[in-house]
Amino acid sequence: MKKLFAMLPAALALGLAGGAALAQDAATTLAPAAEVAAAAPIVEKGDVAWIMTSTLLVLFMALPGLALFYGGLVRSKNMLSVLMQVMVVFSLIAVLWVFYGYSLAFTEASPFIGSLDKLFLAGVTPDTLADTFTENVKLPEYAFIAFQATFAGITGALVVGAFAERMKFSAVLVFSVIWFTLCYLPICHMVWGPGGLLLGDGALDFAGGTVVHVNAGVAGLVGAYMVGKRIGFGREALTPHSLTLTMVGASMLWVGWFGFNAGSNLEATSGAALAFINTLVATAAAVLAWSLGEALFKGRPSMLGAASGAVAGLVAITPACGSVGPMGAIVIGLLSGFVCLWGVNGLKRMLGADDALDVFGVHGVGGILGAILTGVFTAPSLGGTGAEDFSIAGQVWIQTYSVLITIAWSAVVAVIAYKVADLLVGLRVPEEEERQGLDVTAHGETAYHH
Repeated sequence: MKKLFAMLPAALALGLAGGAALAQDAATTLAPAAEVAAAAPIVEKGDVAWIMTSTLLVLFMALPGLALFYGGLVRSKNMLSVLMQVMVVFSLIAVLWVFYGYSLAFTEASPFIGSLDKLFLAGVTPDTLADTFTENVKLPEYAFIAFQATFAGITGALVVGAFAERMKFSAVLVFSVIWFTLCYLPICHMVWGPGGLLLGDGALDFAGGTVVHVNAGVAGLVGAYMVGKRIGFGREALTPHSLTLTMVGASMLWVGWFGFNAGSNLEATSGAALAFINTLVATAAAVLAWSLGEALFKGRPSMLGAASGAVAGLVAITPACGSVGPMGAIVIGLLSGFVCLWGVNGLKRMLGADDALDVFGVHGVGGILGAILTGVFTAPSLGGTGAEDFSIAGQVWIQTYSVLITIAWSAVVAVIAYKVADLLVGLRVPEEEERQGLDVTAHGETAYHH
């Protein structure tokens, strides 16, 4: 018995030591498991549903929204030609996007352009994932590719409004391929792509102020110069043939723009809600501002002005929608209404270009204004979501710098693209075909049978 009592402390000590060892083993086993669980990607069904809905909304902006907005602004003899240009350019770029556009825009290679690692979507499967703004929260890569395809498509389609009613259909397509490849993709990569130059510099462009609107506006203005003025421009009234369709198209653009802006949050979170309300109130403010401006300077507000004001507000809030507060958004909307009204009247006369559907006056001017004001109203002191050390002066300089790079790059590439199209197929339709209208001469159809 004495011997048994003598062995007991040793046995207890051995048991405690063994228990401690087991606990330690368990801890070392659980820690990596917890790390693995924490690092595991999360795919939320709500996010997937939101990004796919947003993709449909952006498609709705282009077809039929933009097509009808532009279609109502041209003369009836060119209605179908504009509808065709918007629809075919959008479709062409969507296909090119999955061939090589997505790879060059959203893979990492250099500050100016991505790689060809995902040429023809190589390596992309239903199981591969794309990043969001939250670590470990992912989206199916196919959904992200489709969402960004609609951005590229509508940007190319926006440009056609500048040279509407007189450019050859074949030249439109040649220009679109070259400009998309050498301009849209590099700018998109620099602003949004991994390792992009302007992204690295801290430029803020939530949904495409520089990538989409400044880019398209400058390309349109260059086109207006290089294609030349329409027959009768400045001597006879080249009035819209259906402001009813223009209003319908503008309203569809407004609805679809919620996918454009709030969808760019990539997740169905409070960030999307902020972009959503900003898109609503900035646009409403721009409609009021444009209408007030027309009443003050022209004697009465017009339907065309209200529709144009809506588009101006949508354009201007696009880069800022995810980082400014609703009051900042209203100020941006009000300013865009007045400034873009000047853009399509005073500035247009100063430039002397026949920008037929005011692509530069609305998208170029509105995009520049919105991009720079993003650097102001993102400040937390003005209701924005910037960090505590946010510097308005510093951010405005970065925004201005990104706008200047976009203007220069887009203008140079546009000149090259129009020139190549001119050499290959000729830019402008013959004078007789322009007088007859492009619906019949280019497509053998007429929009209306009276």
